[in-house]
Amino acid sequence: MDVVTRIPELAKQFRETRLSALRPVNEFFDHQRLSRPADMNEATSRLSYNTRYFSGNYGIVIALLAVYALLTNLALLIALIFLIGGFAAINRFAPEPMQVGDHVITQKSLYTGLFVIGIPLLWIAAPLSTLFWLVGSSSILIMGHASLMEPGLESEYGNVETV
Repeated sequence: MDVVTRIPELAKQFRETRLSALRPVNEFFDHQRLSRPADMNEATSRLSYNTRYFSGNYGIVIALLAVYALLTNLALLIALIFLIGGFAAINRFAPEPMQVGDHVITQKSLYTGLFVIGIPLLWIAAPLSTLFWLVGSSSILIMGHASLMEPGLESEYGNVETV
């Protein structure tokens, strides 16, 4: 099955699985439920519960931080656009060898040229530092929120069986 024909199906599946886990904004930012945990055991139990309960919201936080990181690191954004766009252009417009004057240009030579230019651009853009910033900032935000947010009443009744 072609990817283009599967897009509506993939969007529906994404909506059912990931977006169903989103909690309302007023619940995610409920300042009345914020409190300092009494000890490390309470902080750990809050982390465990809240990371599962707010998993969809935390995914959005990570996505927003990733977009922010790309927009503030324009060199990385340009390098990624160059590499991804070049790869797509070569696949679309040059699937077979072309004759230019006395030279035959193949897909392999185009990929080589793309990577000879694109990999140094990517190296200069420092993607690892951006990745480490993203991991660090998202983990600090998520762990801070999850440990400070008191679990709701539904967490107390999560283990109760209905008859």
